[in-house]
Amino acid sequence: MVETVHITVTHQGLHPITSSVESIVSGSGLNSGLCTVFVRHTSASLLIQENADPSAKHDLERWLNRLVPENDQIYTHTSEGPDDMPAHIKSTLTATSLSIPIINSALGLGVWQGIYLWEHRHAQTIREVLVHVGH
Repeated sequence: MVETVHITVTHQGLHPITSSVESIVSGSGLNSGLCTVFVRHTSASLLIQENADPSAKHDLERWLNRLVPENDQIYTHTSEGPDDMPAHIKSTLTATSLSIPIINSALGLGVWQGIYLWEHRHAQTIREVLVHVGH
């Protein structure tokens, strides 16, 4: 079973999507299996990370922006703006898909883990995330 989740993002950064994925898993009726989450874009990524303290999210965002700055002179792919090439690099350095075990009809995440869409562009957009639930 595959479902598409549409996520409206208004800014660069980490956007929680755990509840959307959990809803699909619980509605699948599957007791045990695997949930694969895949983002269908080249300037956004996915992450499993700390979901309790917002400072962890903030620090990750600041660290990646420092690692991959906008307006770097080496970029030639700049026709879509100063955040475009850095967004592609950030997506390459992170992940576009995640695999999460399903245990007792629920995601096998740890207590402090959440699933995030990591938006690397500044503009508001709608991102598509595919959620596959199966054996």
